[in-house]
Amino acid sequence: MKILPTFAIGVSVALVLFSLYTAAFGVLPDVMQRGIHLSLAIVLVYLHTASAAFENGNRLSVFVLLGLAILGLCAAGYQVVFYDAVVSRYGAMTDAEIVIAAVAVIILLDATRRTIGWSMVVLALVFLAYAFWGNLLWGDVAHRGYDLKRVLSQVFLGADGIFGTPLGVSATFVVLIVILGALLEGTGASGVLMDIAVAMTGRSRGGPAKAAVVGSSLMGMISGTAVANVLTTGTISIPLMKRSGYKAHVAGAIEAVASTGGQLMPPIMGAAAFLMADIIETPYTDIARAAIIPAALFYLAVFSAVHLEAVKSGLKPMDPSELPSAKKSFIAGGHVLLAIPAFVGFLMVGYSVMFSSLWAIYVLVALSCLRRGTWLTPRRLLSVCKATGDAVLPVALATATAGIIIAVVTLTGIGLKFSSLIVTLSGGSLFLALVLTMLSSLILGMGLPTAAAYILVATLAAPALVNLGVDLLAAHMFVFYSALLSAITPPVALAAFAAAAISGENPMRIAIVSVKFGIVAFVIPYVFVMDIRLLGVGEFSTLIVPVGSAALGVIALACAAQGWLVGTLGRVLRIALFAGAMMLIFPGMMTNIAGLVVLAGIYAFQKFAKPTQSVMSPRATRLCVANQQTKST
Repeated sequence: MKILPTFAIGVSVALVLFSLYTAAFGVLPDVMQRGIHLSLAIVLVYLHTASAAFENGNRLSVFVLLGLAILGLCAAGYQVVFYDAVVSRYGAMTDAEIVIAAVAVIILLDATRRTIGWSMVVLALVFLAYAFWGNLLWGDVAHRGYDLKRVLSQVFLGADGIFGTPLGVSATFVVLIVILGALLEGTGASGVLMDIAVAMTGRSRGGPAKAAVVGSSLMGMISGTAVANVLTTGTISIPLMKRSGYKAHVAGAIEAVASTGGQLMPPIMGAAAFLMADIIETPYTDIARAAIIPAALFYLAVFSAVHLEAVKSGLKPMDPSELPSAKKSFIAGGHVLLAIPAFVGFLMVGYSVMFSSLWAIYVLVALSCLRRGTWLTPRRLLSVCKATGDAVLPVALATATAGIIIAVVTLTGIGLKFSSLIVTLSGGSLFLALVLTMLSSLILGMGLPTAAAYILVATLAAPALVNLGVDLLAAHMFVFYSALLSAITPPVALAAFAAAAISGENPMRIAIVSVKFGIVAFVIPYVFVMDIRLLGVGEFSTLIVPVGSAALGVIALACAAQGWLVGTLGRVLRIALFAGAMMLIFPGMMTNIAGLVVLAGIYAFQKFAKPTQSVMSPRATRLCVANQQTKST
């Protein structure tokens, strides 16, 4: 039954056309814009599920799923059709609307479950249960209790509910960025970026892994999601790394970390960054500017770790015959990449993200016409629409479901209580409060897209940091980093699971190794909270020392994590180098000098006192021999 996939593509096309039309001619009133966006997303989920059920021979489920699609369309679209009547009653609900709201919540949770799993659904159900029965609890977490009508009114009709700001960001900014990314993918931009990355790094040790780092960082700007990035660049980079001698779990971990960090890369940082701009009412350009130095430090550390892994494993550069021609790739399809500088240019002259995204799309479509290989044929346009629909679904449903949680937080005041709890448990210590916030982010973010994880922790924990004197932007950047890291942190690491599907390795093993490669990402947020200059705040002359010291520190931290500087680091030297790296990274002239002395001392000791340690380690010798044997066979 090809009619169901055809209908799904038709809904994706409708989603794209609606988003482009409203961006060009003006968005509809908030509830209407968001309601149409969510309605199309819900229908698309059930069409995909119904199509899969039909292919599996479960014909009865098809009709049930199609019925749910119609119910979801009607429930989510109710406020669109009856907008004037709902607005005129100022939030007062009729008996019929109670039923409609209940159906909308149930359908939304089911669609979310089918798209991103149970994590978000369970959290929403816990918060709903708290809204209904929180009066049965004790202490500060208790509240007076709310009936069904009051809760559903807040969730369905309230400004902070399902149709609140998070879904609004998905329905306006995010969907346009996704369209831009899908168009770049459809015109072959990802292949060009990977070719350029391989050509740039292939002549050095660990070239394929370094190419994965470079390529994933560039593609991450476009996709804005770790999982999508892994599935895009990982299909090229992971097999390439395995062929060059990297073990499967190491190749998967490198790709997972590099793809996760792509969400940190300005100028296009993904849905969470747009949400942050809206929540803290800060121009997106300021968010992107603040992310430059942390992103550079992150990728410097990852690049260093990848190089050290190649050195200690005895890996060789790629054969020149295997290297693609960056010049030929760029000539063939690189012109479409000019859409990214166009997007940045529109932002820099002061246009909104929506306007900049729209005109970047126009520029990309025009550029695609310059060469036959990048033409957007009808088949490619349909693929772009399908890719857009698939990429928007997790964000749209996650943000809508997050609206349920935010509605309960607003209704019950649990957000203030959670923030107070963090302050109380920390005993007023900023460092301990930061640790608790990061742990909350990692726990709440398990199995969730970065945008959803950020919304939760930004609502619950970020106010606590602000109350302790942390700058508003720094507090939310800290939460953003913490939410992002859940993608590589065990036990539920979505990026690692995606990499495991390509590499054929155990996802938990990949997640553990990912933490080692991405360890600097767990440290950087603490640093820019304590020294806001690392967010680009202040005169350029004041940034040189802290940025230079932090850069040297993250390299030293990568060496400590990999257990290699000039040669193999013993346990004592490894611990000492870790301490020295921390002293270099964290602000303070005396600690920075002490860290430099430690680093220089360990380097001199390995270089001159024990020159034999610079020789390849036994492990590296074994790996090198194994690689040579593999290549010979």
